[in-house]
Amino acid sequence: MDLRIDHVTVAGRDLDRLTEAFEAAGLPVAYGGQHSNGVTHMAIVGFRDGSYIELISTVEDGAASPWWDSAIGEDGGPCAWAVGIDGIAATTATLRDRGVTVEGPAAFQREREDGTLVEWDLTYLEEGDPGARLPFLIEDRTPRERRVQPTGDLASSPVHGVDTVVIGVPDLDDAVEAFETAFDAAEPTRHACEDLDATVASFPGLPVTLARPRGDGWLADRIERFGASPAAYLLGYDEDADHGFDDCTAGSVGERAVEWLPVTHPVGRPYLGLVARDE
Repeated sequence: MDLRIDHVTVAGRDLDRLTEAFEAAGLPVAYGGQHSNGVTHMAIVGFRDGSYIELISTVEDGAASPWWDSAIGEDGGPCAWAVGIDGIAATTATLRDRGVTVEGPAAFQREREDGTLVEWDLTYLEEGDPGARLPFLIEDRTPRERRVQPTGDLASSPVHGVDTVVIGVPDLDDAVEAFETAFDAAEPTRHACEDLDATVASFPGLPVTLARPRGDGWLADRIERFGASPAAYLLGYDEDADHGFDDCTAGSVGERAVEWLPVTHPVGRPYLGLVARDE
């Protein structure tokens, strides 16, 4: 099954502070509006390949959120990822037949500041918060450009969009099996990763890397607090171009060189990386 990243989510207690942190690093943000649940609102960092980073918080500080409540209330940062689907009902049925726990599809909506209604369908996979380990599925009901467009100069940036989701997991073999069951994933390659202090597993052809901590440390602490969930996101840029961002820190995830952007709020360490790709 082809997995096309639709968006990834970063959660925190204060949407304004999230917005300021991303804009300070050179990532322009557009306010997206309030969700129909009346509790959460969001902003968008939109890329030219159509993918985006969703920044999410509650309208009222401390309010209980129907999704990612712990990540929002505890400034968890990366918390979820979604893949775009054409024919969400059929895909949901296929995953159910493969033995994956599914909920949906169900209709959702939000209203933009200009009054435009945005509507989509979602299917959640596995138990717990949506998109924590396996992605949740999304299909637009209204034209997709209502939901997301490139923000600011990202429309012409060398950065394509979200390339890879790095997911912290307590059990690598169990997580690999979950992706094999759901998406017919091929056997991953495994490497030591000093940046994450983890053993990582990357699947050929899938935009996901699993990371199991090798001992105590920030990743182990994060998994203990939030369970299996995204720990970092990698943004792809043109291999032969200068990505144009300053104050990056060189590192790697598996065999891939990464330039970590200076976005640390709200988790206190970098979680957005740039990776070159030949496209």
